[in-house]
Amino acid sequence: MRHADPHPHLSVEDQALFAERRKALMQHLGDGTVAVIPSARMTIRNRDVEHDFRQESTFFYLTGFDEPDSLLVLKPGAEQAATLFVRPRDKAAETWTGRRAGVAGAVERFGLDDARPIDEIATHLPALFEGAARIAYTLGADDETDRAVLAAQHSFWKKKPKPTKGPDTLVDLRVFSHAQRLIKSAREIADLQRASLITAEAHHEVMRCARPVVNEYELQAALEYVSRAAGATRLGYSPIVASGDNATILHYNTNRMVIPEDALVLIDAGAEYNYVTADVTRTFPASGHFTPEQRAVYDVVLAAERASIAACTVGSPYKNIHDISVRVLVEGLVDLGLLSGSIDELIETQAFKRFYMHGTGHWLGMDVHDVGRYDDGKESLALRAGMVLTIEPGIYVDIDDEQAPAAFRGIGVRIEDDICVTEQGPLNLTEACVKEPEEVEEMVQSSPRFVRPVHL
Repeated sequence: MRHADPHPHLSVEDQALFAERRKALMQHLGDGTVAVIPSARMTIRNRDVEHDFRQESTFFYLTGFDEPDSLLVLKPGAEQAATLFVRPRDKAAETWTGRRAGVAGAVERFGLDDARPIDEIATHLPALFEGAARIAYTLGADDETDRAVLAAQHSFWKKKPKPTKGPDTLVDLRVFSHAQRLIKSAREIADLQRASLITAEAHHEVMRCARPVVNEYELQAALEYVSRAAGATRLGYSPIVASGDNATILHYNTNRMVIPEDALVLIDAGAEYNYVTADVTRTFPASGHFTPEQRAVYDVVLAAERASIAACTVGSPYKNIHDISVRVLVEGLVDLGLLSGSIDELIETQAFKRFYMHGTGHWLGMDVHDVGRYDDGKESLALRAGMVLTIEPGIYVDIDDEQAPAAFRGIGVRIEDDICVTEQGPLNLTEACVKEPEEVEEMVQSSPRFVRPVHL
């Protein structure tokens, strides 16, 4: 019987995928530039307990290497263009914290051109910089690597006689890497679809479990259980489980209030799968039935979301998406009696920010607020095929807003989907997650499929 390889490794197919990403970045950098990309480090949660490790996104995007205390150096045009500094094999340490790839494994099992022990950075980094005109590196993210990079660069100016060529310019790596990550490959889109499917089922189970007098943390537990049981590595961010007027707090994540009678519940959560994350928000009535005021607000938000999703087409300016949602929301707020006056004037004066104070979306991918610019400094970025973004309009009526009709106070509604821009039009990756009001009510009225109450 043949056992699976227990050592960290990538398949041949995945090695080729990450090598192609490195090649694309080096082509963008051009000869004469050396790029330095550090991994994430283990960090302490409290005393000697560490946070769960999650690799730095750009480092993983270029290596597929899921170990801390590592460093990737790319030197376009060099015979060994990709060098990875890693922790060496250590039987005693691996007994405690798990297997390492080691120096040989980084080359043989991950497809890097060369590998070195991590403690050789100070001695070997200057050699990798030699002959380069500039260094592409993001200062400020990792103090230890900052010192190593600056020391290696400074070493050229201390040499006697001075070398004929060494790096005299430092540029921000993000200028190059973020632009590349903004356009998703077919593989990334497929992984996002899987993350979205897991997320949809987790949201559905939360709806099935929700009832007045259930605690928010019980819904969080159902969300996390279904996500992990369905194959998610983790959640992509701390989930928002906000009932009642907690839903008017945009990034509420205390998640420990008993759900009130007749309350709405707003869930903002996404599963991470293969290092990409979904990001979905659904709002539903814990009782299984919207009140007239809740339904009225919900319908306005849903109309805004639909209109903005339809605008996610190749060539459309990113800014238009927000403008479309704002106009639909303002028209709805006037119809509800929450605002009064000219639609254009309310938009011009931003009076709507009393009820809608955030943008309509953001890029999505390896990070929930993924990398990439939204404009070129002058004009809004035009959407291109392969971009993935969220659409998430909302209306939030503060519980203490005495100017608002009493029946609307404390209502918070947000609806969010993940959209991939394609040549054929917008592809809703999270379409499987119900949001039509009648379907939402039906889901809440149904029984849980996977989770049972825990009574101790």
